[in-house]
Amino acid sequence: MASDNGLAALGAEGASAAAHALSLPAEAYGNDPRLEAMWAMKAYNHAEVYFNLISSVDPKFLKLTKLDDQIYSSFRETFKELDVKRLKEDDLKSDEAKERWRPFCNQFEGLVEDFNYGTLLRLDCEKDYTEENTIFATRVQFFAIEITRNREGYNDAVHISKRSQS
Repeated sequence: MASDNGLAALGAEGASAAAHALSLPAEAYGNDPRLEAMWAMKAYNHAEVYFNLISSVDPKFLKLTKLDDQIYSSFRETFKELDVKRLKEDDLKSDEAKERWRPFCNQFEGLVEDFNYGTLLRLDCEKDYTEENTIFATRVQFFAIEITRNREGYNDAVHISKRSQS
C-alpha cells in the first residue's frame, strides 16, 4: 500500500481542517469533491493500518472494539450462512442484503463510535486491499466481518503470509 503522503501534503493546518470537516454531518456538504477525497483518504488510511495490524499480530488475539463479543454473536445469529472468507458485493449491497444489514447495524448506534462511517472492506480476506478486492461498507459492517474473520481463523492466511516474508 502507498504511504500517507496525501495527508502529509495537507500540513498541520490542512489536517486540522480536514479532521474538523469530517466531524460535521453529511447534510452540511452535499457532494463536495474535496470532502469525498478526504473521506477516501481517511478510509484508505484506516484500511492500511488494519492490514498492517493483521499482518504483524495473530488476528485471533485482536480486540477491535469493547463490544467484540456482542458484535460477533449478533452477527453470527443474523448472518449464519454468510461466507466471510470471500464476500460478494451483493452480500452487502443488494436490496435484500440492505434490509438485513440495516437493523443489525442500527442496534450499535450510540454503542460503536462512528458506527455508520464509510470504511473499506476486503472481499477476499486472503488478499490485500486492491481496487478489485475492496468494497465500501459501514464501520460496524467492517467490525462484524473482520471480528468474525479473526475469530474463525480466516485472517490467519494474511498473518502467516506476511510473517513468512520477513
